[in-house]
Amino acid sequence: MKYSPFVTIGANRPANILILCDHAANTVPADINGGDLGLPPEDMNRHIAYDIGAAGLSEHLGLLLDAPVICSNFSRLVIDPNRGEDDPTLLMRLYDGTLIPANRHADAAELERRMTLCHRPYHAEIARLIKTKDRPVLISVHSFTPQLRGRPPRPWQIGVLSNDDRRLSEHLLAELARDTGVTTGDNVPYTGYLTGDTMDQHALQNGLLHTLLELRQDLIATPDGQEKWARYLVPHLQAAISRS
Repeated sequence: MKYSPFVTIGANRPANILILCDHAANTVPADINGGDLGLPPEDMNRHIAYDIGAAGLSEHLGLLLDAPVICSNFSRLVIDPNRGEDDPTLLMRLYDGTLIPANRHADAAELERRMTLCHRPYHAEIARLIKTKDRPVLISVHSFTPQLRGRPPRPWQIGVLSNDDRRLSEHLLAELARDTGVTTGDNVPYTGYLTGDTMDQHALQNGLLHTLLELRQDLIATPDGQEKWARYLVPHLQAAISRS
């Protein structure tokens, strides 16, 4: 079967919303170093390779919102789809203290090959789906590790990330703030803006409503957790979208 760098689910669903999952998979295409980056399975199953639980959460959100979902089908260690083409962290040689053997000597030609195989087709599919809608709302789904090596534990359950356009994120934060039992972060554990990233390229530059969700991965590591948090998020998202 021919390799595809993305998986699109429910392309014809009617909601004027698109769910994007940049770091959905830990797949290494066969054309990249024989399908092996030189890391042991335990590292390829860590957060360094993909966003644990994010794909399942995205699929549940798509079902509940009746919206299309697009997931990447390559590890961010192959090439990071949530980075612009000129970003120096596009192809990582070291991630959270782990050396990536197959990336260590990757040159400009190898970077271009991975861009052509994975990065550009994924973004072309997002652009195609946007054109099938009437200025859709973009919701990007990620997960974060509870604790990086040598760092303190992260207390947040949800992070809402935004950039220069905070229209939707502000309303979503206000909705989530109504629940005092959930710890929500505004632009934590990461900042919500990188020039050329997915939200910049497809949402900010097109003036589309958007937000980026970060869920702590221990909460969505199982199918039950993914469904639970999708059901929690959907009414808050719907309310925020209606107010934006």
